[in-house]
Amino acid sequence: MAHYSEHNFTPENSIGYLVRRSEQLGTIALEPIFSRAGITKTQWSALVSLHFNGAQSCAEIARDLCHDKGAITRLVDTLEERDWVRRDRESGEDRRVIRLILTEAGEQIACAVRDEVVQLWNHWLKDWDAADVDRLTELLRRLRDTIQNGPEQGTPA
Repeated sequence: MAHYSEHNFTPENSIGYLVRRSEQLGTIALEPIFSRAGITKTQWSALVSLHFNGAQSCAEIARDLCHDKGAITRLVDTLEERDWVRRDRESGEDRRVIRLILTEAGEQIACAVRDEVVQLWNHWLKDWDAADVDRLTELLRRLRDTIQNGPEQGTPA
């Protein structure tokens, strides 16, 4: 049975709208943290992708952030200029493979910003039950996986 219909599909009832709006409001509230650290949200997200998600290349960061490879290559150029990332061209088997390595400075800023982001999220969630937070993250991972592994272009199966 379909969950949505023309009668109940409104922004306040739309998962897509609520997720997008929550992300937008969160980004606005997090911006001062990024600004104080001298980093953009996208730069920090790339460092997080390298540090926490195990990305090792521009292509892997692009997939993780849902950005095109060209934009990520330019982003990595900036990260390298700031000494937050180093390109390792000595990967052994294939000289075309360029592995990205988070520098100590990159690690430090990624973790420092993470700590402030954690404080803000804890503030937002202070009145939530731990079980509700766990359930929400579980459901969002499930939604992500459903969309990520589902049919292309939103075409129903």
